[in-house]
Amino acid sequence: MIGLSRRAFGGALAGAAIGASRISVASAAEPQTHRVDIRTFEFQPAALTIRVGDSVEWLNHDIAPHTATENDWNWDTGELAKGESLAVQFNEPGSIDYFCTFHPHMKGRIAVEE
Repeated sequence: MIGLSRRAFGGALAGAAIGASRISVASAAEPQTHRVDIRTFEFQPAALTIRVGDSVEWLNHDIAPHTATENDWNWDTGELAKGESLAVQFNEPGSIDYFCTFHPHMKGRIAVEE
């Protein structure tokens, strides 16, 4: 699982009689949230590459309702009205195709990499 790891390093300040310095370092990439805008009956971007642990948020800008639904129905955002959004986290690598149940010509793909 990719997540945030932080280590604090303490040490004496150079030239100071008393003091300590703390530095936070991320040793692994933090999970990110990527956005797919739904505009003019299209997923924008239609193809997206993310990392395991990242999320994708779909935001509907159209007046019509839309969904983002995995082709095998393993996940579904449900109906998103104009201005609504929903995020899905992806925890396994692979290529995922999805579509809008109301408008099946709307298609997208997410590549989830280690």
